[in-house]
Amino acid sequence: MKEQAGPPIVSIVGFSGSGKTTLLEKLIRELAARGYRVGTVKHDVHGFEMDRPGKDSWRHKQAGAVTAIISSPRQIGMVMDVDHDHRPDELKRFFQNVDVVFTEGYKQGDKPKVEIFRAGLRDEPLCKNDDHLIALVTDTEVELGKPRFSLEDIQGLADFLTSRLHLLLERPPSSAP
Repeated sequence: MKEQAGPPIVSIVGFSGSGKTTLLEKLIRELAARGYRVGTVKHDVHGFEMDRPGKDSWRHKQAGAVTAIISSPRQIGMVMDVDHDHRPDELKRFFQNVDVVFTEGYKQGDKPKVEIFRAGLRDEPLCKNDDHLIALVTDTEVELGKPRFSLEDIQGLADFLTSRLHLLLERPPSSAP
C-alpha cells in the first residue's frame, strides 16, 4: 500500500504514567514557537466521548447522526462513527494544514517512534527491539543505540526531529502565542 501524501507522522510512545502527554505539550509549544503547525492524534483503544451530554452536537449524535461537526470562528470539532481503529496514515486527510503530526500512542504501529522511558516504571524500554524507534527521552542511562534526550531537553529533541523529518519552515514564525 502506497503511503498517502501529507505531513510526516511521529508516534510518542511509552508506558502508562511515563509522561507522554507532558512531553507532547512541551514539544508542541517548542515547535509552534518556531513557527511550525503541529497536529496531534491521541490514540484511545478504550473509546471516548468528546462532547458533553445534553449539548446540541451530543444530541445530534445520540439521535443517529454518523458525523457531527461543531463549528465556531476559532475551532472546528468533529465526532464521526467509524468501522475500525484507524491507523495514522488513514487520518492524514484531516491534517493537510499542518507541518507534522504527533500521535500519542500507536505503540505497535509502523511510524517513527520517540519513546519516553522513566526509571522505576519498568525494567526496560517498550521499544527496546523496535526498528521504528528513532529516539529515546529518558531520566536514566539506558542505551539503545538511538539518540537519547533528557526529559528537559525539549529544544534538543525539537532540533533532532526537524532535521530527521526534513521540516522546512516556509513562512516566518508568528508572534501569536
